[in-house]
Order: sequence, then C-alpha cells, then structure tokens
Amino acid sequence: MNDSNHLAPSIFKQTYFHGTKADLKLGDLLGIGSESNYEENRELKHIYMAATLDAAIWGAELARGKGRGRIYLVEPKGEIEDDPNLTDKKYPGNPTMSYRSKQACRIVGEVINWQGHPEEQVKARRNALAKHQQKGTIVIED
Repeated sequence: MNDSNHLAPSIFKQTYFHGTKADLKLGDLLGIGSESNYEENRELKHIYMAATLDAAIWGAELARGKGRGRIYLVEPKGEIEDDPNLTDKKYPGNPTMSYRSKQACRIVGEVINWQGHPEEQVKARRNALAKHQQKGTIVIED
C-alpha cells in the first residue's frame, strides 16, 4: 500500500515511566494519596507518569526523601490525561509527554542504568522550586 496517510497499528504498548526515590518492587501498585515532591504537606490526587525518560529522570532527581532516585516502568490501570501542571502552562502542547491518572499504576519494571542531569542543573531547578514554594506560587492543579 502506498498511502502515506495510512499507518499500521503498533504491536507495542506505550511505555510510561515514574521517577521517585521510593524503593518499590515489581507488581507494587502506586496509588493516590502520597505526598507531593514539589509542595510540602500536599496529598496528591493523581499518579504522575511520563512517556519520556528525561521527564522521569527529573522526577527521580527532584523527588523528596532519602536514598537514590529510581525510575520505574509503570502500567496505568485506568484512564490517563495530559498533566495540566506542565501541558500548555509551562510548555505548549505536551512535549514532555507527561500524564496523570486517578487510578493506580502497577510497577512492571525498573530502569537501572540511566544518566542524570548535571548537578548544577539539578541544583538550579531545586532552587527555583524552593523559591516558588516560599512565594506560594507552586500550584498543582487537581
């Protein structure tokens, strides 16, 4: 078939990543109610995930808590939507391919060998988040 508008359906499912410092196991479920990585004392009403490894790396690097950053492959158990905290607010469209869901996500794998961002870049992003928090300008849309 020479129709350039015709795309064959993919046999592959979309991969989603979740960056965190939590030590999780295969089969564990991520559920709503955990504390935000960006606002203290804020219980999240969504599970966040990304279809790009880079966005998940930022999640792992900026996560609160002790221990090393981890990146898990997750399988959403329900519908997902674009993350409005990034989509069209900070970046037109959804170039980071960041999503969220009100339903649980199952851990189906872990990315072991990933390269983090340069330390000065991570520090700058942490400082920017801290300034927003001090000003009260971080707003997570529920």
